[in-house]
Amino acid sequence: MAARPATLSAAIGPVLIGSASAWRDGDFALLPFVVVMFSALAIQVGVNFANDLADAQKGADTEARIGPQRAVASGVISESDMKRGIAIAFGLAALGGVYLIWYAGWPIFVIGAVSIIAALGYTNGPIPYGYYGLGEVFVFIFFGPVATVGTRYVFSPSIPSAVWTGGVVMGLLAAAILEANNIRDIDTDRVAGKRTIEVVMGRDRARRLFAATVWGAFAIILFGVFVGWLPVMCIIALTVAPLTIPLVRTVMTETAGPPLIGVLKGTAQIQLFTGLLLALGIAF
Repeated sequence: MAARPATLSAAIGPVLIGSASAWRDGDFALLPFVVVMFSALAIQVGVNFANDLADAQKGADTEARIGPQRAVASGVISESDMKRGIAIAFGLAALGGVYLIWYAGWPIFVIGAVSIIAALGYTNGPIPYGYYGLGEVFVFIFFGPVATVGTRYVFSPSIPSAVWTGGVVMGLLAAAILEANNIRDIDTDRVAGKRTIEVVMGRDRARRLFAATVWGAFAIILFGVFVGWLPVMCIIALTVAPLTIPLVRTVMTETAGPPLIGVLKGTAQIQLFTGLLLALGIAF
């Protein structure tokens, strides 16, 4: 429950796109792919564990919260056990990183180290940037271009335009997952002093931001195919776009927990399907 499996697609899509580019260029290797996917998932699980712990310590997760039950705040997992879970998750990611550094060189160390530091800083540390309206910015960067380009670099230092474009698309959809989460929690976050961008903007403008982020991702796919940044076959990813319409409609009209939880899960699924179709379009 604390790992939040519904959101783990944010780690999968970028790895698929970066690996598909390597396949297209003849640079793909199975073991590095498996290790990259493992380490990316471990980092995301560590992020979710750290967020669960920090929000409980800072009082952001209370009985008034309308989202899913959180493990530490509800007492299902103790703070000390969660700290061990965080250490294990990031330790496993680092273990995979040792192999990837040996395989691809020291830039992988930089990417991995910065990613773990950013993950821990989201709601922890002296300046938890998730509490100051910067969560979506960092999610866009690290679950978008950094993860996608970093995956491609494992196989070869040559980074085609399709990888950068796919990384931007993945980053926008990852940010939309967080936006859906924060729109749901606007009222309780405001009380807890957690100043997400949604709290700062207010519900109406945050709703429009969600729509612009989701639809902007598909606009970039269309533009990328048109100008040649993406292979023509990537146009198949646009078949996912109509699935965003009911999600945007729900965000625009609902404030209750269950419908907005559904939006978060639906956005994560859209990111996964989009990443898979972009990967197929790039590879073949």
